[in-house]
Amino acid sequence: MLTHLNKDGEAVMVDVGEKAVTTRTAKAYARIKMRPETLDALLSADLKKGDGLGAARIAGIMGGKRTCDLIPLCHNIPIDKIAVDFKKADDSHLEVYSFAKCEYKTGVEMEALTAVSVAALTVYDMCKAIDRGMVIEEIKLLEKTGGKSDYRI
Repeated sequence: MLTHLNKDGEAVMVDVGEKAVTTRTAKAYARIKMRPETLDALLSADLKKGDGLGAARIAGIMGGKRTCDLIPLCHNIPIDKIAVDFKKADDSHLEVYSFAKCEYKTGVEMEALTAVSVAALTVYDMCKAIDRGMVIEEIKLLEKTGGKSDYRI
């Protein structure tokens, strides 16, 4: 049963009032394909717009913090931590990772997913002058802990 729909099929915000406060974490992932020379320029901070990874890290953190303003029906939760990191996967792929944590009644999966999404979009924006063919190939949840059930890929 979908929790964001009432008995009439209308969208509703889930009532988390009776849930227990627990430590909740989530990890998410994005993968961006680009030309090797674009990835080299990004990793060496040699872009016309400046430090692309630095900008993407801050944007991802800010995006994760603003999830409730971007995704309908998401709760405004007290976030303890959001981190965004990058890894060169191969000559033409950059991986983006996020970690989110809170002590609350509902999880931080959407915050982690929003963080990698906004970070990946910022990488695109920072590099588009030299590579408009970039593709954000994948965005996915890797792990969530806390609450009723844990999830791990």
